[in-house]
Amino acid sequence: MNKHRILIVDDSPTIRKAIIRQLSSLDVELLIATNGRQGFDMVHSHQVDLVVTDVDMPQMDGITLCKKLQADHKTNAIPIIIQSSFDTESDIEKGFIAGASAYIPKKELSASLLQTVRSLLQKSSINRSRRVMIVDDSATIRKIVEKGLGKKGFQIMTAENGKVALSRIGDQLPHLILSDIDMPEMDGYAFCRILKENPDLATIPFVVMSARQEMSQVRRMLSIGADTYLFKPFNIDELVMLIEKLLSDQYRFLLMEKERLNTEQKLTVSSIASLVTALEARDAYTSGHSADVARIVSQMGALAGLEPEKVNRLKISGELHDIGKIGVKDAVLLKPGRLTDEEFESIKQHPVTGANILRPIESFADIIDVVQHHHERFDGKGYPYGLKGEAIPFWARMIAVADTYNALTSDRPYRKGMPVEKAFQIIRDVGNTQLCPDCVSLFFKCTEQWSISSAFPDTIYSFPLNDCSQTPQQAHSPFPAE
Repeated sequence: MNKHRILIVDDSPTIRKAIIRQLSSLDVELLIATNGRQGFDMVHSHQVDLVVTDVDMPQMDGITLCKKLQADHKTNAIPIIIQSSFDTESDIEKGFIAGASAYIPKKELSASLLQTVRSLLQKSSINRSRRVMIVDDSATIRKIVEKGLGKKGFQIMTAENGKVALSRIGDQLPHLILSDIDMPEMDGYAFCRILKENPDLATIPFVVMSARQEMSQVRRMLSIGADTYLFKPFNIDELVMLIEKLLSDQYRFLLMEKERLNTEQKLTVSSIASLVTALEARDAYTSGHSADVARIVSQMGALAGLEPEKVNRLKISGELHDIGKIGVKDAVLLKPGRLTDEEFESIKQHPVTGANILRPIESFADIIDVVQHHHERFDGKGYPYGLKGEAIPFWARMIAVADTYNALTSDRPYRKGMPVEKAFQIIRDVGNTQLCPDCVSLFFKCTEQWSISSAFPDTIYSFPLNDCSQTPQQAHSPFPAE
């Protein structure tokens, strides 16, 4: 993401230095102009996200600069902070009439500038990233509102009635809806009701545009689920302030909700990871296995181009993939010799058990299938369901490769872990039968990153896994569970 660019316009070197010092804690790019004329030219030659300007300057003063930027459709969405020693009520009023977003007396600069800049940049970013849908059967209303909101940086969608709006929402979800009530084909009542009955659309702020004499209709809309209303005719600035407040409130709510969910998820993951640690502590051979698998598979996910958040989810999948083994008896899980058919059948249930442990936890919905299918084989001979090829979730196929490598190179009660190169060769050999060839390829790309002076990091393969999920015939096979 590019840094925000702030233009400082002031003829005083002392004030410019003071402003630069105030904004030094922000990760922004600062441009400098020494008068209004130069500032106006720089706004048009650079992409500027915010302007901080003095009032009393040569060639062009700050009030004139503000008016000229506001009058130009290319620059009227840029927030402007006026800072000045002219701080009477009359001076401040002139600044806001000219189009300033904020007016700060110079004596308050050190106390107010930083927070004001942060707030305006956030609001501006919200505006530019937010889509507003205008739903009205009047082409004139749609055009006026679209033009006014477009000047403030909002992305605009339009529709002449609720039916058309619903068809367009399917293509691109709006962040806020402005809707008339009386419209042909589908009026505001039906439109709002359909939105509020759909869980994916119900949280979109819904603003009713109505004539003042229709207050009874407005009350009905509010009872259906509309968030607020605006009487026609309205001032565009009034509309912008209303939208900014609604979106800002929603933005803060979503941030708080995301933080709450993240905290809950971290606590849940920590609790279940403790169970995994307890599981692996049942035998010295199991210590660290899940952590190693998680480490390898997260590297594979990053190489596959997954977003950081997805890589983290994949890592969690690796950490929890064997959680179901907590339901396997010690006599079976820790058995050093051959497993009976009955014992092997009980081992084969651990992916299902793991999925059932995680299923009640809503935040783990995306990793349940990964845990449940990490022992499926690419040729369809795995368990628990015998899925084949791409029917196996991609993340589960990645974990299968990481799991195989760790099992091959780790000690067992019945054998020592094999050398890395031998393990590599076995993985290559089964790269189209037991394992997914694409995931095997990703794995070997990871190993190229491990290799520094031909040395592989011990933390990747030295922690043992007691692989007691073999068939009776394969109790001493180098392969992990089939």
